[in-house]
Amino acid sequence: MASKVKIYPWQTKAWQLVNQDDKRRAHALLLHGRAGIGKFDFALELSQSLLCAHQDDLGHACGTCSSCNWFKEESHPDFRLLSPEQESEADEEGTTAKKTKKKTQISVAQIRDLSDFLSMSSHRSDGARIVLIHPAEALNLASANALLKMLEEPAEGVVFILVAHQLQRLLPTIISRCQKINMPMPTDTQALAWLSEQGVQNAKEQLAYLDGSPIKVLNEQLQFSQLAEIWRLLALGSKLQPHIAAPTLIASSVESGIIALQKWIYDIVAMRLSRQVRYHAMHATALQALADKVNLSSLFQLQKKIEALRKLALHPLNHELQMESLLLEYTRIF
Repeated sequence: MASKVKIYPWQTKAWQLVNQDDKRRAHALLLHGRAGIGKFDFALELSQSLLCAHQDDLGHACGTCSSCNWFKEESHPDFRLLSPEQESEADEEGTTAKKTKKKTQISVAQIRDLSDFLSMSSHRSDGARIVLIHPAEALNLASANALLKMLEEPAEGVVFILVAHQLQRLLPTIISRCQKINMPMPTDTQALAWLSEQGVQNAKEQLAYLDGSPIKVLNEQLQFSQLAEIWRLLALGSKLQPHIAAPTLIASSVESGIIALQKWIYDIVAMRLSRQVRYHAMHATALQALADKVNLSSLFQLQKKIEALRKLALHPLNHELQMESLLLEYTRIF
């Protein structure tokens, strides 16, 4: 039985592009596009298919050979995945805080550790070896330069697959060494049809809130139940009680609460200036009422303070107190 194909309906043409000529495939592919459209899943499917011993006519992995089984068990000897999370175990003797701190960069040590992997031959005589880097913009200057040397002198049979959400953050020299694949955004019709198949309710509203990203919508269903309460509170305007609302806004995470507040205020401004909303179509009436009362100058000042707090979202501050202060100011602008 064939494995379930993990590419999404809007990725069919991109799949055909990367599989149209195996002999002319570049040794380094750069999959780029907006976050949340399935680039990483596409890269994993491509990696498995390149390692598979029995691809089907469309280039997909069979799902049943020993190579596919290794891949599904995350133990394939010819596959390496590099991401920032791998650094979290580097300091074995460090404090617990150091161990659990989320890493944001792919280190030069991680790239250099590829040397042995690149010097070995595939476990199959004619097989490929795959290095998947996600997200590629997590490379710092040192690790990017170390990777560049490997791309300039590619090892036989090795395919690098880089996944990037922000192409402008990559070194131009790395981009020039790769075949760029612009990964497509799904149309609203494609995204809504796919979300309907997954059983998602209120998909249209959620898709607008998450900038057209169906993968994010599916992954953040729990967040949307919390957001419904946040939107109800923010609609109260001057009647909102900051000490009650603040814990609700940061219950999921500080950053998601700040983003919710930013998007809500964006729509108040949009309603005031153009009588349209971008993120909260189902709350247009409440936003209209707030837009009619708001002091725009004070609102713009509040936007600046919210942006400043967002930059500090990962810092060990008293976020509930900070959020309460912002919400108090929010109640005063109407």
